[in-house]
Amino acid sequence: MANLFDKIAEKKISRRTFLAATAASTAGLALTGCGSVLTTGGTNVETAAANKEGTWIPAACWHNCGGGCKNVALVVDNIVVRQKTDDTHPDSPDYPQQRACLRGRSQRRHVFGADRLKYPMKRKHWQPGGGDKSLRGKDEWERISWDEALGYVAAELKKAKEKYGARSILCAGWEDPSPFMGDFYPALFANGGCTTVHDDASWGTYYVAPTMGIPMRDDHTSNDRFDLRKADTVVLYACNPSWASLGSPSYHYWNAKKRGVQFIFVGPEYNNSASQLDAKWIRVRPGTDTAFLLAVAYTMLKEDNPVSNPIIDWEFLYKYTVGFDSDHMPADVTINENLKDYLLGKYDGQPKTPEWASEICGTPVEDIVYYAREMRMDKKVSILHSFAAARCNNSENLGQILMTTAAMGGHFGKPGHSCGDCRQGQSGNDGPNLVKTDWFGIVNPLKNPVDDIITGADLWDAVLKGKYKRTGNLEDPFKTDVEERDIDIHVIAHVFRNTLQTNMGVMKGIEAHRKVDFVFSLAFSLNASAQYSDIVLPITTQWERQSAYLFLSYAQNREVSFFPSRVIEPLYEAKSDQEIGEALCKYLGVDPKVLYPRSQEQRYFDFIANATVIKKDGTGMETLATITEEDLAEWGQKWGVKGKTQQGRIGLKELMKQGQYQVERYEGDPYGHIKYADYIQDPEKNRLGSKSGKFEIYCQAKADKINIIGRSKVKPYPDYIEPLNGYEQSFKDWKNKVKGEYPYQMFTPHYFRRSHTIYDNIAVLREMARNPVFINAQDAAEKGIKNRDTVLIYNQYGKILRLASVMDTIMPGVVSIPHGSWLDLDEETGIDHGGTENVLCAPVAAGIGSSGYNTNLVNFKKYNGPALQPDYLRPLKIVKL
Repeated sequence: MANLFDKIAEKKISRRTFLAATAASTAGLALTGCGSVLTTGGTNVETAAANKEGTWIPAACWHNCGGGCKNVALVVDNIVVRQKTDDTHPDSPDYPQQRACLRGRSQRRHVFGADRLKYPMKRKHWQPGGGDKSLRGKDEWERISWDEALGYVAAELKKAKEKYGARSILCAGWEDPSPFMGDFYPALFANGGCTTVHDDASWGTYYVAPTMGIPMRDDHTSNDRFDLRKADTVVLYACNPSWASLGSPSYHYWNAKKRGVQFIFVGPEYNNSASQLDAKWIRVRPGTDTAFLLAVAYTMLKEDNPVSNPIIDWEFLYKYTVGFDSDHMPADVTINENLKDYLLGKYDGQPKTPEWASEICGTPVEDIVYYAREMRMDKKVSILHSFAAARCNNSENLGQILMTTAAMGGHFGKPGHSCGDCRQGQSGNDGPNLVKTDWFGIVNPLKNPVDDIITGADLWDAVLKGKYKRTGNLEDPFKTDVEERDIDIHVIAHVFRNTLQTNMGVMKGIEAHRKVDFVFSLAFSLNASAQYSDIVLPITTQWERQSAYLFLSYAQNREVSFFPSRVIEPLYEAKSDQEIGEALCKYLGVDPKVLYPRSQEQRYFDFIANATVIKKDGTGMETLATITEEDLAEWGQKWGVKGKTQQGRIGLKELMKQGQYQVERYEGDPYGHIKYADYIQDPEKNRLGSKSGKFEIYCQAKADKINIIGRSKVKPYPDYIEPLNGYEQSFKDWKNKVKGEYPYQMFTPHYFRRSHTIYDNIAVLREMARNPVFINAQDAAEKGIKNRDTVLIYNQYGKILRLASVMDTIMPGVVSIPHGSWLDLDEETGIDHGGTENVLCAPVAAGIGSSGYNTNLVNFKKYNGPALQPDYLRPLKIVKL
């Protein structure tokens, strides 16, 4: 029993079989508290659990899942034998429990999985300098010591810096230092820095939105859940909270529905959220939303009559926006054009009629007219969007035209009216946090000495071809520096992100990995990035740390903050990111105390001590946690932290016992949020972030930002641009409607069984939700495809297999491939049996350089090889050492 996991690893069994085996065997299994070796324990943990023994500990649910829920773990002898969720108070619509989703409830299968990486390891045929690079991804592994592993990594980093400069080291995570990258980055920066990556993977083309007065993200751009109930109509624009924002959001929408709110869903498939809410479906092909919305604006303009049919709120349009017509232009115009005249066809001879748009976007003319009429000024309308439609090539005008149609109806800054994003834990309940924790305030800042930032879509070509176009991170709405640069990458470091799989163009990414001298990863299971590495450093999960992490406070539920504790001692020889960074510093000749002046435990204590909560009268914030001398003594003895006493709303011991603090809400409370209310009340005092201080329908800064990059040309107002790899390019002859080699549009929605690629190695989730390709029933019939048939989807970038799910609720000519399934590449055929969507996503950039995950062209056919086995039956990537 002492080597249970090792014995299981020697047998190539599935996770499901493993779980059955461990469930039957845990009677004699325990983990030592200070080591990472499995030993025989005398406690029957299952009996102990049944007898209500053990300790319930609030546990982290730490991934970028889009929810933000409560997880509690029952621990017996350092093993989690049960999980539960929020039971701190009775559940009600106004004061809901923060119940965990299916992914969070599977965390113990994640932490104790048979595929956990136990020890530092080296690829068998790697030697300093590269060894046989062609074997990356398919080589065997050898166990090595931490001393060897850190020595190898330090030596390769030093060598690359000395021979090629620090910019030859690519950290393939995100472009900013912690918190986005975790706690390992300071060690890389101390070595002289590294080249980083800017990938607008989440926000798409909304990086240009601030130029026109719309926040890009994180500025609470829509109203809270109590105001949601006051709307007549709620538009869910290209979003699916039932899959992408598990936890409370769908509950908020459902409660609005029960109060009589009508829902409209806009997108290429009638998804689960639309079905739950009985929403009217407005069909729009991927990447064609701007054409659809231009026709909506045209229809509103043509049908409006201020006396008999008041659709447009002209007073709102003229007071709070600039650029709709020639009489209301901003001061910085450079061309004598405006949106109104563009809609009427003055400049190109083509009025933007529903008939014009329908040919492009596939929306029936009557649905375009219906949507335009729903936007009328005398209805309370909330337009809530995800960023899916912005993750399309050449969609830079989307945010501007969506804002314009909302402004035409006056749907900003009033009860029941809004237009903004609804993502992650904020979906359906936006607004400033009522319990505030400041992750950004506890980061150890260290500036990266290297200023090379490669756009995500250009990443693998930059490694392979040695040149790229530098445009920076695009965060500054009024500044873009563009420079063509040479780059010579020799080392790839994978930290905080599974970049090989989550970046577009996986096959080209593999080629890039097999080109460089050295690749290393920090990982707790063998994801694709780790699989194609030379050295892999095993990291602990958040259940094995007493520390804060990004998603404790980032983009989460405004009414609650969670305060989890370390659940178990670290398993095997795994270390935290910070511990690895500190250890590597010593091998690099750098004092770790300079880069890491506080322990991760101290940083977490400071995080808790600095937390604040809304005052009961809503007038401001006050300290959350009371900290006593007794608390300081306990934390000091256990975690080595220091602090000061303070008075707050709740005692520290009680806070940590509950693992959360939630503000109780009720109708009429002082905690509501209506975005832009202050701007509508006083637009001069509360100017927006655009140059004019207003919503800019004509925005010169937007056009300048995009056009200076040189990938595409746009007008200052929202005009329609044919998307790269969009619908029109699925034809080899658009005029005569002759389809091309890759005639189907592919988009890649978030999927509820996984969070990006996280959780996709858990068999119970794989069994619960298969890994499909969603195909229109008519398209499937034409190819003789039925449900659960194995389908080969392919284009010039790669080939994947998935099981067919045939349905009438997806538009003809469109296939949906849910994002995040793990790579399982057959090297001989080049076919990915895992169905990784980024094998097919084109690694090309348009506009500002956004990653066009939802504008790709493919073909598909019934596979003539062996039927694809459901992935829950396939063995995990268990490393035998």
